[in-house]
Amino acid sequence: MWVKICGFKDLELAEIAVKAGVDAIGLNFYAKSSRFITPANAEIISKALKSRVLTVGLFVNHSTDEVSEIITQCELSAAQFHGDESPEFLSDIQNRFPDLKIIKAYRMKGNDLSPLKVYLDQCKQLNFELFACLVDAFSDKQYGGTGKTVQWSALREEYSSSDWPPLILAGGLNLNNVSEAIEQAKPWGIDLASGVESAPGIKNADLIKDLMNQFQ
Repeated sequence: MWVKICGFKDLELAEIAVKAGVDAIGLNFYAKSSRFITPANAEIISKALKSRVLTVGLFVNHSTDEVSEIITQCELSAAQFHGDESPEFLSDIQNRFPDLKIIKAYRMKGNDLSPLKVYLDQCKQLNFELFACLVDAFSDKQYGGTGKTVQWSALREEYSSSDWPPLILAGGLNLNNVSEAIEQAKPWGIDLASGVESAPGIKNADLIKDLMNQFQ
């Protein structure tokens, strides 16, 4: 199971996660998030760990230039987009950074994936392929990190795994429900934020280690 933990704000905890075996760490550049990190601080973490783990920048409706500047400064290996970015926007970023892995987040409302299908079809028309698609729970108040779960069984039924990018499951995952979520949704990977925190935006080393012990 591919595992990403999102929202690190200091190198020490990110190091613990990498040593525990995570595949990717997320650095959140959305200023309104409790997990926000400045590009300067993210640069320290990303450059220290990039040879050992996928370093993923999280963006929400940033401009192309803002995204490009942060990717360059932090030497990110991947970018994850949670806002209203169009397929054309992501294709432009890919053209600027051919080796960058791009993840698009979709906030699932009920069991409706029809907007996602349209979006992915548009990506195909642009000859642009996502590294993965992250499905999170819908909220009209914030872009992810809500602690809400999606309907796992419905996601499994509606997500066209054979035709669409690899599925990363997010939304309210924690040590108590992650095994059931994986069994029901059958994702390629998982992404946790609040589920390994002792408080909003504060990662917990013991929870991270306990999570990764489930996949040893």
